[in-house]
Amino acid sequence: MPRKRTAKPTDVPDAVLEYFAGPTRVMTATEVEEAMRRFKKALLEKALGAELTHHLGYAPGAPRPDDVSNHRNGTTSKTVLTDDGAVDLDVPRDRAGTFEPVLIPKHERRFTGFDDKILALYARGLTVREIQAFLQEMYAVDVSPDLISTVTDAVVEEVTAWQARPLDRVYAVVFFDALRVKIRDEGTVRNKAVYVALGVRTDGRRDILGLWIEQTEGAKFWLKVFTDLRARGCEDILIAVTDGLKGMPEALAAAFPLTTLQTCIVHLIRHSLSYVSARDRRGVAAALKTIYAASTEAAALAELEAFEASAVGQRCPTVAAAWRRAWTYVTPFFAFPPPIRRVLYTTNVLENVHRQLRKIIKTRGHFPNDDAATKLLWLALRNITVKWVAPGKAWDAAINHFAILYADRFTGEA
Repeated sequence: MPRKRTAKPTDVPDAVLEYFAGPTRVMTATEVEEAMRRFKKALLEKALGAELTHHLGYAPGAPRPDDVSNHRNGTTSKTVLTDDGAVDLDVPRDRAGTFEPVLIPKHERRFTGFDDKILALYARGLTVREIQAFLQEMYAVDVSPDLISTVTDAVVEEVTAWQARPLDRVYAVVFFDALRVKIRDEGTVRNKAVYVALGVRTDGRRDILGLWIEQTEGAKFWLKVFTDLRARGCEDILIAVTDGLKGMPEALAAAFPLTTLQTCIVHLIRHSLSYVSARDRRGVAAALKTIYAASTEAAALAELEAFEASAVGQRCPTVAAAWRRAWTYVTPFFAFPPPIRRVLYTTNVLENVHRQLRKIIKTRGHFPNDDAATKLLWLALRNITVKWVAPGKAWDAAINHFAILYADRFTGEA
């Protein structure tokens, strides 16, 4: 005999399904959506009615207990936004006005889903008006700009909590870089820098440590950043990789005196090539590779001097000058073995984040204030970093070298 299937609690009874779509009726997609809205309306009203019954202590039509003076007092019409569009509900009410629904609280106009949809669209760079048009087109729902702003403003507390969250005691590498964003400030649209710190934990996993917005950089600003990191539990940074940010060396020496400051080699190469004509660019790039690929600092310096004396070096004297100005923070690179060099070679891991952020913000003319910029960037970063569950490819080879070179500092026991 065939085994009888046991109904699950989530199964919909056949009688209900046949009521909406019997065996002789073929429903269109529009009719299915309308049936789902009607079913959701009936289900929500039934659940609200059950809440009122629990609140009053007696069922509809049953005798009212002698010790209960409150009773049902009709319904109030209310339009609620759901995943299936707008649903007109008849919300039951009581005579005393003490009934507070839990399923859909008073003054609440959304029932799940829509907040997440609005935030997802906002995090992808859509403006308030574009989100409004999208929801109207997809769900035939007219959502006011004020409601969208209310939903997006609700994440400010989450952003604040994220900015103040505890950090690890030790980070093997922290990359610092800036992203330029247009923000209105005191009636004028200014080009402000959003500084992002990306930390590599001692297990190789990556994490965005924070966002800081400032119009100008300097030692005072960076000292504030490092003080913030220390206050949140970061006691040591083994290596900091930057792009020649102003004031960084002084502030880092004050806040993390043991940290090695390393200039991003790729940034330095790009900066150097900006001085070079198109016909010389390939030759200069090849010459620069012999410098940063040298096995020791002495060998790298010899290659730099050889480049200065070469014909192409004579035609492009600003290239060698740029390397000599940055040489103090280039030389730590040559003290590390190749596996660690591959980790430090470039801030591309952070530049990839910036590239994705630029795609999101490029359609906006400017942000009304710093908070609006921080809010959108945080939502975008949340989407970007959700895939950061494994160490970078170069980390497996580098971890043992970090453990040997930094010993107790690497394990956080120093």
